[in-house]
This record gives sequence, structure tokens and C-alpha cells, in this order.
Amino acid sequence: MQVHQAMSVGVSSLTVPRVERGTRLGTWTQILEAAADRVVARYKQDVAGPPSVSAIVSLLIALATRILETQITPEPIVDTRLQSDLGRELLDELRAEIVRGWQAGGAPDGDLHPLMRAIEEMRTAIGKPVEQSFAAHLRGADGVELLRSVAHDLRSPMTSILFLAEALQRGQSGAVNDVQRRQLGLIYTAALGLNSVASDIIDVTRSEHFMEPAPVAFSVTSVLEAVQDIVRPMAEEKQLALRLQPPAMDQRLGHPVALSRALLNLTTNALKFTDQGHVEVVALDRDTDYIEFSVRDTGRGMDPATLATLFDPMRKVNGRAGRLFSQTGLGLTICRKLVEAMGSELLVEARVGWGTRFWFVLELPPCPPRRSTPVPAPTKRQAKAS
Repeated sequence: MQVHQAMSVGVSSLTVPRVERGTRLGTWTQILEAAADRVVARYKQDVAGPPSVSAIVSLLIALATRILETQITPEPIVDTRLQSDLGRELLDELRAEIVRGWQAGGAPDGDLHPLMRAIEEMRTAIGKPVEQSFAAHLRGADGVELLRSVAHDLRSPMTSILFLAEALQRGQSGAVNDVQRRQLGLIYTAALGLNSVASDIIDVTRSEHFMEPAPVAFSVTSVLEAVQDIVRPMAEEKQLALRLQPPAMDQRLGHPVALSRALLNLTTNALKFTDQGHVEVVALDRDTDYIEFSVRDTGRGMDPATLATLFDPMRKVNGRAGRLFSQTGLGLTICRKLVEAMGSELLVEARVGWGTRFWFVLELPPCPPRRSTPVPAPTKRQAKAS
């Protein structure tokens, strides 16, 4: 839409309140007027609809006035009209024109930095609050991707901390005393909890990648031992026994990545909420093709009210002693989705003072163990050479 002729504003008519020439503010006034004139000239060429040029001029005058006021009063009053997308856009345009004009020469270099600081103060004053901007991004079309990126940024350094803390705790870089070993255990436990929260966020935003596309042959015992290796420092730090019971028939056909992730989440959760006693991870043969997996702890247990909201992803745990990390139920939500993706149902039984037991039954047909490639016998010539 063309600008109405009646509202046409000449560039020369753009002025800010008069300030005595020859002073710093006088110099700033000249710089701001010249930069604002160039902004208006460009908008007069490009504007194809609201806002009108007169509205742009009015906002630029308000911006220039408030920038000057930052040098007069510690807290200049910000016009609410400036706290808009157009106000912030015009401030960026004004800043860019000031920099271009400075590069062309004609203004003292000593005035550039204080003027830029004044503009940044104005940007802060009219900028969107950080929490509103972040919330707006989360509500937008790319909100899930933003959340996933934040989780990735969190998980990468946490993984490094896990490896380093475990290596130090085991004395791979030199002897450690009992106090240092316990401190390293606390570091490992905290990092594992944060890493788990980040992994849960990534998984809940990528539900299509919960497990391998097709069943593969794997060792159930190896899955249990891998889980044990990851959580062992956490169990040692809390002085809890961690018990494993592998199945009688070890080699199975299934989805080991999804299975290990579900068991890891359940075991980490059990250790988190257990202060004394033990946590046991059991794989029990139900018949030839089925295995029942369970994770049982000797913690405080849960009352019926807690069980009713246990799998809500945004639930809160109130008054639960021993809570170290997140109040969300993302971990259990992920576990339930993993178990369902493998064709089963995640069940739970708990009683206050007895503890908690999560369990599920999977169809995992047995398969023959992988044959190792036979090592050929050395030739006579090789034997002599050795």
C-alpha cells in the first residue's frame, strides 16, 4: 500500500530535541539525526503497508530522545510504543546507520563507544524479557527442535564428566583417598542424573527412533552387565548392593538397544530413590520364548496417590526424600514407550515401606550363539619364526 500523500514526511523534518552544539550530546544529536534521516529515506522507498512513514518518524524521534536521556538520567522513561517489534527493528536500523556513517568519517572516534553503549542500554530497556522470548520459541513451530538442541548441549559435556569421574574414582590417574572417592562418586551420580534427563528429553521428542528397525541376536547377560557398569559408581556412592540375575537361556532375538535403555532408566530411578538395602535387576525365563524383566528396590515405596500419576510426563514428586534430579516423569514415560514399542506393557507394584518393583514380559525367541571365526593353526614356518 502506498504511503498517503497527506502523511508524507520530508527527511529534513526529522529532528530531536535541541541540545547545545559542541557538547557530546550535541554531537550525538547530529549523528542520530543523520542516521535517522537515512533510515526514513529507506523506509519511504520500501514501505508497502503499515506502518506509515509518519509512524516510523515518530518512533525514531522517541528512540533518539531516549538514547540522549541515558546520559542525563540514570533511568530514562521508555515509551511503551518502543517496546514492540517495530521499535526494536528501528533501533537496529538506527544502530547500523550510525556505524555506516562513522566508517565514512566526520565524527570523533571517542564518541563511538559511549554512544554504542547508550544504544545497547536502550536495546535492553525495550527488548523482550528473556523468559518471554524463550517461551515464544518453545511455543513456535521449532519449539521441539529448540528443546532437543538444549538437551544435546547438556548431554555432551555430561557424558565427558561421567567418563572422567569414573576414571578418576577407579584410580586410573593415580591413587585417591576415601574422601576423594566419595566426592567423585557424588559427581558421577549428579552427572548421570543430568545426562538421563537430557536423554529423556531427546527421546521423547524423537519417538520414531525408540528401537532398532528389526530384531537382532544379542546376549541378555551382556545387556544386564552393561547397565550394571554404568550405574555401579552411583550404587557404590550410596552404599547400595546391586544384584543381577541373568536368564538361563542367554542368547535371544530382540531389540537390545531399547531393552538396555529401559532397564537403565528403571535401575537409575531405583537407585535414586533407595537410601539403604539393595536394587536387583532380574531376567527370569517364563518359558522358551518369553523373559520377565524386573527392577526391584528396597526404597520407601509409593502410596496409591503417587501411583495414579506415576507415568505423567510433567508430574511432580512432593515430599519425596532422596530426590536428586528432576521432578518430571519423563524417564518413566520413556520406559513405558520403549516397552510398548517392544510389544509389552510396563507394570508396577509398590507399597510404602516395602519398596517398588517395575516389570514387563518380552517375547525373545532363543537363537544359537554366534560362532567365532576359527583361528587357523600356525604353519611350521610361522611356528619356527616365533
